[in-house]
Amino acid sequence: MFEIKAKSGKARVGELTVNGKKAETPFFMPVATKAVGKFVSSDDYHAVDTQTIITNAFLLSLEERFVGPVGKFMGFNGMVFTDNGGFQMLRENLLLDSTDSGVNFKNPYTGKEVFISPRRIMDIQESVGGDVIMALDCVLPFGKSKEEFAAGLERSCLWTRKSKECYRGKQLVFGITQGGVFEDLRKQSCEFVKGLDFDGYSIGGLGIGESSEQMFKMVDVCVLELEEDKPKYLMGVGDPKQILECVSRGIDVFDSILPAKHARHGYLFTWDGVLNIKKASSVNSTIDCDCVVCKTYSLEYLRYLFKKKDSVYMRLATVHNLHFMASFMTKLREAIKADKFSEFREKVLEKY
Repeated sequence: MFEIKAKSGKARVGELTVNGKKAETPFFMPVATKAVGKFVSSDDYHAVDTQTIITNAFLLSLEERFVGPVGKFMGFNGMVFTDNGGFQMLRENLLLDSTDSGVNFKNPYTGKEVFISPRRIMDIQESVGGDVIMALDCVLPFGKSKEEFAAGLERSCLWTRKSKECYRGKQLVFGITQGGVFEDLRKQSCEFVKGLDFDGYSIGGLGIGESSEQMFKMVDVCVLELEEDKPKYLMGVGDPKQILECVSRGIDVFDSILPAKHARHGYLFTWDGVLNIKKASSVNSTIDCDCVVCKTYSLEYLRYLFKKKDSVYMRLATVHNLHFMASFMTKLREAIKADKFSEFREKVLEKY
């Protein structure tokens, strides 16, 4: 269930409800691909007030020791989204081939062939036990021809329809739009998934090489074509600037490895922009942040740990960036509720 609570322009605050859990949109989801984030635990997610996370149901299904439901397994009591494995089609070391019936992958653990059909991935996502699941989609890398994207979209539509037919109604299910950066293909994809009456819609195949302008144009196309009263999830986007622009266009949900990856590489998100811990001048900076890391440790100490390549730095920096993202989304929602989103957006963009 999704209910819009407030609006400021096209930006909106909503409430997503499933399985007795509630999450206020817009929200950002850290990526816990295999029921764990890199260098962080579920305790860390709770400590930074993370409402939701996303895991990969396909990869979890290959883990012999995994026992669902995923939230209970990893000790996370918030809302859990599961991805369908379609994104793994971009990994040449995993993808073998695809047909109208599904995808053949190479199991990264055993080397054996694994076939994923729409029915199989829906069964997997149900057994993994996430709260919001994805229909199977066909993902192509940026740079392919329009003819290749058209063929991929046709296959994606086949898989999406079969996924919905196999849906048992125990979770919320989102359909994923594809079509690359081609406006007519995106419209065609949106019209198709809209006709299947999903609980929400994901915008896939972006954030993988196209320019920000191309991304925003495709977001505009999708938001215009899809029903206003259903949640819209832009997959794989976690840059604060892009989040602001896409919220202003009507997007409700985001996920990305970017904040955690940036942290590991020495880039800390702050309200004054991105701080590069690798620069000596960073130790003389101050961060307006109330996370446990900033209240406990100096930037000089964090830089010391970073230079030593100590894993403690990896955890502390990741916790900081995830705290920033949760705080950023909270303040963003507050600005929408106060009908001051435009002012908030401009203030943040000045620093980023």
